[in-house]
Amino acid sequence: MKITDVRVRMVTKDEAKLKAVASITIDECFVVHDIKVISGKDGLFISMPSRKTPEGEYKDIVHPINTETREQIKDAIMAEYNKVADAE
Repeated sequence: MKITDVRVRMVTKDEAKLKAVASITIDECFVVHDIKVISGKDGLFISMPSRKTPEGEYKDIVHPINTETREQIKDAIMAEYNKVADAE
């Protein structure tokens, strides 16, 4: 798998935990939208797109199967996030 494009849209609410929303393109043929960049107590992390169940629980709509793929996605998004944040 190769991540062929990453787009980051910054969220400009002061003190908000949500810092940005990202989209990635995989192998120039599959896009995942609405990956969130969130500020947590241990720093920034990504949250995959999810939906709220009738019970009030959030379930991921898409997600990586293994840690290696999750890290690859996180690294690509965070690299682009840092570029965009530095440009602002």
